[in-house]
Amino acid sequence: MSLEGKRVAVLAEEGYQELELWYPVLRLREEGADVVVVAPQTVKAYESFLGYPLMAELTFEDLDVTSLDGVLIPGGEAGRRLEKLGAAVDLARDSFERGLVTAAIGTGTGVLAAANVLKGKRFTADETFKVDTAKTGGTLVNDDVVVDGSVITSRGADDLPAFFSSIQRTLLSKGK
Repeated sequence: MSLEGKRVAVLAEEGYQELELWYPVLRLREEGADVVVVAPQTVKAYESFLGYPLMAELTFEDLDVTSLDGVLIPGGEAGRRLEKLGAAVDLARDSFERGLVTAAIGTGTGVLAAANVLKGKRFTADETFKVDTAKTGGTLVNDDVVVDGSVITSRGADDLPAFFSSIQRTLLSKGK
């Protein structure tokens, strides 16, 4: 199931959860997708929770959302940082409003909550999800992955195979 011709932006910030970022990036690339790592700056290395460095290819301001098929938001401390970053929240909202695949794992789900993307949606999240679920307007469930339209959420690293499969299926179902 090739993802040739699909373009996905993966958001990065300090303290990203290694597996939640790298597993989807590598699997998407393996399947032929064009993956671009997006962060507030391209001139600094973002360190994962364990200290692995990552350089972003584009800033939020330089990203052309019309060139995308999807946006993926990993968790870790990065998820909490990104949900406070207006450009990341705006990108998640824009992705959702355009009907792009909008996926978050672990604490990355907080970005979707901040963008008001979860209203009327079923979703799952990391057990440390701190947002008042009533304020999301959605329904939090404890499943490994939840696909509700173009919104895909997952609890965390243990659920990565199901999360990636759901992203792949949803990307393939959307023609471009």
